[in-house]
Amino acid sequence: MKGFWGFIVAIAFVGSAIAETDTRVEIDLMQQRAYLIRGHRLLLESPISSGRYGHLTETGSFKVIEKEKNHFSSIYGQIVDASGRTIVQDADVDMKVPPGGKFMPAPMRYFMRFHEADGMHAGYLPGYAASHGCVRMPERMAIAFFDAVEVGTPVTVFGRTPRSNGYRRYGPQPFPYGRPNPWNGWPNERVYDPRNPWSR
Repeated sequence: MKGFWGFIVAIAFVGSAIAETDTRVEIDLMQQRAYLIRGHRLLLESPISSGRYGHLTETGSFKVIEKEKNHFSSIYGQIVDASGRTIVQDADVDMKVPPGGKFMPAPMRYFMRFHEADGMHAGYLPGYAASHGCVRMPERMAIAFFDAVEVGTPVTVFGRTPRSNGYRRYGPQPFPYGRPNPWNGWPNERVYDPRNPWSR
């Protein structure tokens, strides 16, 4: 009998450990939102700025393949002159740099690579899809996602990027899977509220 109960306790412990590691990220390009989900609970929701037309964020099923807190782009950034003034805001590394100037790679703090050069990171959100393929988040949310995911965490990117540059950053947002969104009302970021558990 003792062995039987020991077996039951071991199964419960393993099941609990699996449930705790059942974390995934879902990125909705149409709504420009990212969701951190554990099991059947929504833990975090963040506005994003994904890849613009010509540099669309790839859709599909991926996994986090790299985490780097202080990452810099090897391709994109800005060009500054000898006095440090920005002369080309949206530059790439192949552009000609004037005498005395230099190329400054774009900072991508709390970088979570999930597909080729694309990753989630802290960055500027103008209110529409504007990146070169990465998924930008407000810094506080990028830190929270960075701390919650591991290399190997599943990332699903779905939806179609809006063609207009006017998705609503603030105010009510539709919730995925046709469910009402209990997190409406926060201007920039939503944090899981245990009083409003989400299950699907």
